[in-house]
Amino acid sequence: MESINVMVNGLPGKVTTKVAEHIARESGLKLLPYALTGPEISDKTTQIGSTTIELTRPDNRQELIDSVKQTEGDFICVDFTHPTAVNDNASFYCNNNVAFVMGTTGGDREQLANTIKASRTAAVIAPNMAKQIVAFQAMMEYAAQTFPGMFEGYSLEVKESHQKGKADTSGTAKAMIEYFNKLGTPFSKDQIIMERDPEVQRVKWGIPDAYLSGHGWHTYTLRSEDGTVFFQFTHNVNGRDIYARGTIDAIRYLTKQLKRGATGQVLTMIDVLKGA
Repeated sequence: MESINVMVNGLPGKVTTKVAEHIARESGLKLLPYALTGPEISDKTTQIGSTTIELTRPDNRQELIDSVKQTEGDFICVDFTHPTAVNDNASFYCNNNVAFVMGTTGGDREQLANTIKASRTAAVIAPNMAKQIVAFQAMMEYAAQTFPGMFEGYSLEVKESHQKGKADTSGTAKAMIEYFNKLGTPFSKDQIIMERDPEVQRVKWGIPDAYLSGHGWHTYTLRSEDGTVFFQFTHNVNGRDIYARGTIDAIRYLTKQLKRGATGQVLTMIDVLKGA
């Protein structure tokens, strides 16, 4: 079986590094020794297992993509870069007809989708690559569509904690409040309680020291108007392996869709789950 060529962009970031390590070990996938990185990165290379990855900053990215196409043929990009780079990166991939999996949150998501739809390629776009959490979101979406207004009169509190280096509010939390809104609880994205302080995370949240540098804890709390009824939904992830495994599934699913001629398609992790 021919291997799937994968370029992982965003190295040497911690999430990206974990994803690249999994891809390097995965049968049927080939981790390419090249990666796009941010303008603030001064390193020229990074090491993933036995593979030395050449890092290229944005001002030289076109030359890199052209060169990789000539030497490696078709490949898929995996993007775990920075929220501010989402739309520019997507435009770059689409302009070069490079299919991609984007786990980076932030940016203008409507513009992101429109960019892909107008292109000749396809992409998997997901604010969360963890399959089990995505499945939980799908259950909440079903509830919102089937039982609209079920929690009318209830108050909602949303708390999320991620490692200090995460620049934006959790994309998963932002997606979840849309379902709670449909269920009857008015709530806006700026009301999300976001924690990035390691000391607070350790003392008040109880997050283990080993995972302060890499975790995703979310709690959604509903209380009735008179305070007599209480619901709470929690999903806590320590480490980053779960996202790497989901990314690999997304790569394989996207490859299948490309072989079927997919163009201009915005795919999600729900599509990945259904097609796995």
